[in-house]
Amino acid sequence: MYKFIIKPIFFLWQPETIHHIVFKVIKFISKIPRTGSLTRKIYCIDNPKLERKLFGLHFKNPVGLAAGLDKDAKLFNELSNYGFGFIEIGTLTPKPQAGNDKPRMFRLPADEGLINRMGFNNDGVYAAIERLKKKHTDIIIGGNIGKNKTTPNDEAIDDYEQCFNALHSYVNYFVVNVSSPNTPNLRALQEKEPLKNLLSHLQKINKTKIEQKPILLKIAPDLANEQLDDIIEIVKEIKLDGVVATNTTISRENLNTPKNKISEIGAGGLSGKPLTKRSVEVVKYLSQKSNNAFPIIGVGGIHTAQDAIDMLNAGASLVQVYTGFIYEGPSIAKKINKALLKNIK
Repeated sequence: MYKFIIKPIFFLWQPETIHHIVFKVIKFISKIPRTGSLTRKIYCIDNPKLERKLFGLHFKNPVGLAAGLDKDAKLFNELSNYGFGFIEIGTLTPKPQAGNDKPRMFRLPADEGLINRMGFNNDGVYAAIERLKKKHTDIIIGGNIGKNKTTPNDEAIDDYEQCFNALHSYVNYFVVNVSSPNTPNLRALQEKEPLKNLLSHLQKINKTKIEQKPILLKIAPDLANEQLDDIIEIVKEIKLDGVVATNTTISRENLNTPKNKISEIGAGGLSGKPLTKRSVEVVKYLSQKSNNAFPIIGVGGIHTAQDAIDMLNAGASLVQVYTGFIYEGPSIAKKINKALLKNIK
């Protein structure tokens, strides 16, 4: 019903417009008595065989919602009813920022993809914390953190530190985002030395906390193997808890969408099915080259149960969806988990 009736209606609207409308509708419906329990009954699969234990956390299932959909922690309570094992909020920055000029999100239906140049638009970390204080679900929450657009790279550590300290009591794990292509010069922080300095600093702060929280690094799919080797070295040396692979890509290769349409859209990160193959390749490389030294959350182009299975077989411990949720609908986590149960011997 979603793919043939609801999605075509949704796709009549601009992506960002329908995003906000759907959020408001879900928020409104969830206030109706027993709606939450009914939604859970429809979409959630509870089975011990799906459970995962990673970096000291207990995941009810390995299918999560990636950062970007619930940037400001406005809907995590309601989204927890749709069968996800964990939800990642953000990317959050210390100060609120409007992001890039609109329009800044574009659908590629012929490729089942999205191009976005949102630019870390968010209400700021402290606004998100006020919403996290109202958490009434036991779902695991990840906090994806970044730097403000106006913060120069040589001061970026301060932004990440501020977000880390502020969020520490309200999330279960952290993801350090230095791989978005939509904040000027952000990806330069993926270079070996600045990345090592940033992650070492956060680990040092983490060790001063009474309760240490897992820290993961989110990387781009556009890194060469030599850069992936550097990532492996840094993760091992700093004893980072894991890697999230991958973010959106700046590549525009092998798309079905006409080139003039792509040129008209312009800059931005590409997500969805065009990213499937490369994301799996990156996860497989990291897993094999590191000899499974750390957990990997696989994300990028997961639309079907088979996509998720391929990602897990490549070496991922958990998977996340975002664009697949938009194209496949609210039953995506349920479908993946049902398929995983059939594959578990």
